Amino acid sequence: MTGNPHRRLNIAVSVLQASMDSPTLARLAEQGRDSNARLLAISPLLPAALRSAVVAGPIDGTSWCLLLDNSAAAAKLRQLLPDLLIRLRAQGWPVESIRLKVQSKPRR
Repeated sequence: MTGNPHRRLNIAVSVLQASMDSPTLARLAEQGRDSNARLLAISPLLPAALRSAVVAGPIDGTSWCLLLDNSAAAAKLRQLLPDLLIRLRAQGWPVESIRLKVQSKPRR
């Protein structure tokens, strides 16, 4: 009896292992780490009450996106954008713009 040569083995791997084995996943994982590092770099410039409303978003070339809980947070962050850009550039990130996106809440 011979086995099917096209049968896939279901082997559990960690996300880290999968990302190391796939160039696409590795690039996405690196972008996620980079985005989180950027958020950490600008956090001291954010008002304490606003920090929990901001989540690191995707990077698209020289544009970075911040995901926000509400429009009030977006309005305040718009005022801080010049300072945030200065901080990021001073720390070596080639960021030309920061996009702000308000996340819609799921309906229940």
